[in-house]
Amino acid sequence: MQTLQEAELCFPLLLNTSCRKLVLPQPVRTISYLLLSSMSLLTVTLNLLVIISISHFRQLHTPTNLLLLSLAISDFLIGFRVSFQIVLLDGCWLLGEHICVVFLILDFTITSASIGTMVLISIDRYVAICDPMHYPTKFTQRRVRVYVCLCWAASALIQILLLRDTLMEPGSSHSCYGECAFLQDQVSGLVDLVLSFIGPVSIILVLHVRVFLVVVAQARVMHSQITDVALVKVRVKKSEIKAARTLGVVIVVFLICTSPYFCASLMGQDQSGNVISDTFLICLFFSNSCLNPMIYAFFYPWFRKSMKLIVTLQILKSGSSDSRLVKSVQ
Repeated sequence: MQTLQEAELCFPLLLNTSCRKLVLPQPVRTISYLLLSSMSLLTVTLNLLVIISISHFRQLHTPTNLLLLSLAISDFLIGFRVSFQIVLLDGCWLLGEHICVVFLILDFTITSASIGTMVLISIDRYVAICDPMHYPTKFTQRRVRVYVCLCWAASALIQILLLRDTLMEPGSSHSCYGECAFLQDQVSGLVDLVLSFIGPVSIILVLHVRVFLVVVAQARVMHSQITDVALVKVRVKKSEIKAARTLGVVIVVFLICTSPYFCASLMGQDQSGNVISDTFLICLFFSNSCLNPMIYAFFYPWFRKSMKLIVTLQILKSGSSDSRLVKSVQ
């Protein structure tokens, strides 16, 4: 279905330089508004619950949960970013060239930080399962804070370097006034694709395969033992298998949500050619931020209990931060 165009301009006073508004059929527009609005609200709400839970309850201050907190913060900001997509359905950016540059840098930085944090979580689970003896020393709370800060700093630095020309001359690559887009050359686009998708996915897949092989190998060893020690190991292995399964779900959902968008970029699809397909790809891409708290948090009993305490305002009571949510936080 092709997008309709009207003669109506984004800035009527700028007859020669203004972009034209893109007009969608009313049913498509209504569905797009409802979908984007619901996604934005749900993403912000779910990730806010994760942020409050991990920040408020001291029992949840573990290295792994600090990584979940970083992911929740990036996904929380992505939820707000989705609301801007509603405004851009008309194809008009009304906030000026300089705000557009800031928006693009923040947009790409938050997305990169979210993907980078997923890599850190995969590494965390890999070390916890494959090298449990050294995990307590390799992933202390102080080290995890450093890893998270480096992840966000690297994401911001990479995007500033990629957008340096646009940052120095805002709007220089725009074909008309009212456009907010970033046009990459082949080299920059390839570097961005490798750093944002191919590299992280490769790391996650390799770690997941390694974890799976270790779990299978240890499971075979335990099945051949019928001692009390073996029974104890089985209990430990159940948590490791659960972690491996959760990581597998994360990988599948991540690939389903992000692959179509990056494949379109890899094939050089014109991102301004079809608003309907663009909206679908963007919705699918950002839906990962909505699903992350369900995958990482809803699978854990402590989140369901902390959510109940938050919704019922029990966290406002004195000493609520010391509440014991579960026997053990993984």
